[in-house]
Amino acid sequence: MSTDEQKVTIMLCCAAGMSTSILVKNMQAAAKDEGVNAKIFAVPAAEANEKLAQEKIDCILLGPQVRYMLGSFKEKVAAQNIPVDVINMQDYGMVKGDRVLQQGLKLIK
Repeated sequence: MSTDEQKVTIMLCCAAGMSTSILVKNMQAAAKDEGVNAKIFAVPAAEANEKLAQEKIDCILLGPQVRYMLGSFKEKVAAQNIPVDVINMQDYGMVKGDRVLQQGLKLIK
């Protein structure tokens, strides 16, 4: 995917939105390195509905600490065909932005 292609928007949801901020920075760096035009941000799961109403989201990645919400998130965005997945726990814990970016991009394709 090159920079002249359409921008992708990846929303990460976690418990409070703080632990994921480092992962977002690493994902943004990986996107830049790979020439991917991406908007990546994190929100607490409680604020996800608000963001979904405001923006066109291409995929949602849930932090491992809110993996129990996977079913309700899938249900919530089924009509919009937004793919949802849980971030791999090791990639999350080691803040591997490149791996999590690839996980999100695979969902979008």
